[in-house]
Amino acid sequence: QVQLRESGGGLVQAGGSLRLSCVASGSTITFNTMGWYRQAPGKQRELVASIRSGSSANYADVVKGRFTISRDNAKNIVYLQMNSLKPDDSAVYYCNAVRQDAYVGTANYWGQGTQVTVSS
Repeated sequence: QVQLRESGGGLVQAGGSLRLSCVASGSTITFNTMGWYRQAPGKQRELVASIRSGSSANYADVVKGRFTISRDNAKNIVYLQMNSLKPDDSAVYYCNAVRQDAYVGTANYWGQGTQVTVSS
C-alpha cells in the first residue's frame, strides 16, 4: 500500500526558508506526477507546485520565483524548497502523488500533511 510521508515543516520568520520532503513508500512504480498542495484555515486546498516524472514543473502564480520543486524518481522523493517565505504561506502542506496506467486508471495518494507557519 502506498504511503506518503512529509517532513521539513516548522516555524520560520518572514523572509526565511524551509525545505519540505516527501517520501513515497510501498510502491516501486514511478509516479506520473508528484506535487505539493496547501490548505490554510478556512480556505480550500490549493496546488502549490507539481512535477512530472520527466521533470516538467508547474507552479502556482503566488509562489513562482520563490519555491522550487524537484524529485528523485529512483527514490520516489519529492522536495519543495521554499524561499522568501511570507505569512500568507502559512498552511498545512500536503504531498500528492498520481499514478496513471492501465492497471489502476488514475490513482491519487496523499500524505498526512506538515504544518508550515511563517511569522511576521
